[in-house]
Amino acid sequence: MGPVLAGALQLLALIAALALAYVPLGNYMARVYSSDKHWRVEKWIYKGIGANPNTEMRWPAYLRGVLAFSAVSVVFLYLLQRLQGHLPGSLGFKAIDPDQAFNTATSFVTNTNWQSYYGEQAMGHVVQTAGLAVQNFVSAAVGIAVAVALVRGFARSRTGELGNFWSDLVRGVTRILLPLSVVAAIVLVACGAIQNFSGIHEVGQFMGGSQQWNGGAVASQEAIKEVGTNGGGYFNANSAHPFENPTPFTNLFEIFLLLVIPFALTRTFGIMVGSIKQGYAILATMATIWVGFIALMMWTEFAHHGPALQIAGGAMEGKEQRIGVGASSIFAVSTTLTSTGAVDSFHSSFTGLGGGITMLGMQLGEIAPGGTGSGLYGMLVMAIIAVFIAGLMVGRTPEYLGKKIGTREIKFAACYILITPALVLIFTAAAMALPTPGHSMTNSGAHGFSEILYAYSSAANNNGSAFAGLNADTQWFNSTLGLAMVLGRFLPMVFVLALAGSLAEQKPVPATAGTLRTEKPLFTGLLVGAILIITGLTYFPALALGPLAEGLAS
Repeated sequence: MGPVLAGALQLLALIAALALAYVPLGNYMARVYSSDKHWRVEKWIYKGIGANPNTEMRWPAYLRGVLAFSAVSVVFLYLLQRLQGHLPGSLGFKAIDPDQAFNTATSFVTNTNWQSYYGEQAMGHVVQTAGLAVQNFVSAAVGIAVAVALVRGFARSRTGELGNFWSDLVRGVTRILLPLSVVAAIVLVACGAIQNFSGIHEVGQFMGGSQQWNGGAVASQEAIKEVGTNGGGYFNANSAHPFENPTPFTNLFEIFLLLVIPFALTRTFGIMVGSIKQGYAILATMATIWVGFIALMMWTEFAHHGPALQIAGGAMEGKEQRIGVGASSIFAVSTTLTSTGAVDSFHSSFTGLGGGITMLGMQLGEIAPGGTGSGLYGMLVMAIIAVFIAGLMVGRTPEYLGKKIGTREIKFAACYILITPALVLIFTAAAMALPTPGHSMTNSGAHGFSEILYAYSSAANNNGSAFAGLNADTQWFNSTLGLAMVLGRFLPMVFVLALAGSLAEQKPVPATAGTLRTEKPLFTGLLVGAILIITGLTYFPALALGPLAEGLAS
């Protein structure tokens, strides 16, 4: 079997698995967020944090809950790292430096999971499990909660109430993320991923010296890393490491895990707004972009010229032999079109155009299918933009799901789509203009610029993957990337929740002959076009200086 055919068959198997999980998981999540009953363990949690889960919140109160919980999480994780040297199970590792502790705390709380450190050489068991793994759960649950609040904004009328943040947060963890992660961890352990609390071991002699590895609760963290579209790995090699991702099957299984909730949330959306067809339209948009990007990536990685690449069956540099070009291409596209950031290959070693595809996937806003929750609310904001554009074409006040898209709503949507590109481009320009950040670049020219552009695209879009070749463990990058992560996560949430509150206050508008049918393929095409055009106009000059210049020159 040739490598191209193998990659295509793996893609078809992945699509089939996602299709099988789509309806039951989407229906289940709709029931989770529509139920008025609380599990006993959830009641204990509410009592412990002093929250009343039955109190409805307007968008300012919902936002305060999101920001307060996240702020406390940042402080807790920061202190945990700073005190690591005094904690049991630290494996002898010292406290994390202040700037790196800030970067890591903001990274995991914002669901970015950017890492400027070697996990196996810096973090002990307590920080990994009680700190990083816990944030993998709750940061993902925050994203789903905000998405559900926006969906309620479309579903409700003549009220500003969007539900209860604390209830949505707890249910997301106890009823969705935790059960899925337990099952996923068992599968990974059965397939060879490690799960222990062992210390540091010497595993052999290499070139006159010994190689050391430490164990850890890897499979359990790997499970929520993918299920929650987090991406932070126990080891520096991330999902290329055989302890995290031992076989081709686990590689495909991990891709399935990082895609299943974002895709299934479109079904949840359709059920909650009372139109499953609307959910299918959003799903079709996400799937079209995802499959299109995979096809482009496979083409660039398999068809690149050169005798060495042809003999190897594709651009094998930076890729694991056990995984191959096809599966690495699927993983790279899936992880950058979601907010996962996990990697099973070095994106810096992809072809010039292939590296550009990974960057563009993040710059779209990670909406195809995006992160847990963040992908859905990002795509719904883009749907509002597309409806507004269609309204301008025909001279009619735009409507979406029975809600008028007026001046207030379009301002919130416009602010949402502008804030992240502004962060990426401003920080990239500053890093290139100042003398000190440039010292961290391993490469010069177009590829060196791509390293910087990729880093800030990854941080501001809360992805977390790295282009490699950039030494990000400096005060400049730890601080600016941390700031980009915080602003890139919470400023968009402000506009999303404000938009949700505005929509919930409206009364439904009956559909007429002039209403744009947003459940039809025509709207799906319009939405795909709007996403690509807006992103292209925003980022094309920067991409032309980096991956496009490198790809065309090679």
